Amino acid sequence: MSGHCPLPLAVDALPASRRLPVLRLAGAAARLAEDQLIEEVPVAMVYNGVSHAVLLATPCDLADFALGFSLSEHILHTPGELYDCEIVAGEHGVELRLEIASARFAALKQRRRSMTGRTGCGLCGVDSLDAVAQTIAPLPLRPTLHAAAVARAVAELPHWQPWHHATGAAHGAAFCNADGDILLAREDVGRHNALDKLIGALRRQRIDTGDGFVLVSSRASYEMVQKTASAGIAALVAVSAPTAYAVTLAESCGLLLAGFARPGRLVAYSQLPRLICPELTRPHHDPVC
Repeated sequence: MSGHCPLPLAVDALPASRRLPVLRLAGAAARLAEDQLIEEVPVAMVYNGVSHAVLLATPCDLADFALGFSLSEHILHTPGELYDCEIVAGEHGVELRLEIASARFAALKQRRRSMTGRTGCGLCGVDSLDAVAQTIAPLPLRPTLHAAAVARAVAELPHWQPWHHATGAAHGAAFCNADGDILLAREDVGRHNALDKLIGALRRQRIDTGDGFVLVSSRASYEMVQKTASAGIAALVAVSAPTAYAVTLAESCGLLLAGFARPGRLVAYSQLPRLICPELTRPHHDPVC
């Protein structure tokens, strides 16, 4: 009984993108051409024979997706509670058939969640307002984060996004070490899915996440903070803005949240003393590095 989720050979044939004919307009000129588009297919999470959720996702790295989703949504506590994973492609989508520990399946049945058909949503994973504030424990490790490390990771991120380069429609999520080196990255049409895939890959490959941070090519929503903190990662950096709700959660659980990670720019929103900057101007706004 291990957390390994084998990827059947047949699934390798599922395309993550597709080429389609388009009409391209540029100024007064028009021409017929081909464009590469990211795929988006229904992916059903089936636990012990019972369909739990159907999500729209890019059909690559599905074993990572299955484990990462199960962990970040608190269906599983550890990878070892996943006994088997069969990935079955059908006419209308893909089924991820997971066999999990009986105790976790019993707990899942009690949650009565409704999550059908999302590419990204904020609180689909809870069934009451009270549950929102009870899902994240304070992070035990809260390392500092150097602005220079973030800048290095931001510059490196495009090289880890082949599907975004090919289609322009894929979000990326990367795990970076304390120096800003990207160790692992995953892509998906949905930003939450990309993060789930990353979390699953980190756990499957047993990568130490103690002093690193997650970099995402999107905004930072409440759920993105929730998933990152649940994985025990103490910092989340986004290339776009966070929501106010995300900042509130980040501060309460001890996660350093930063946004607008662009060349020469970074805005810290929570755990401000942990961001190490070469220069800091006070007191008008949040620190911008």
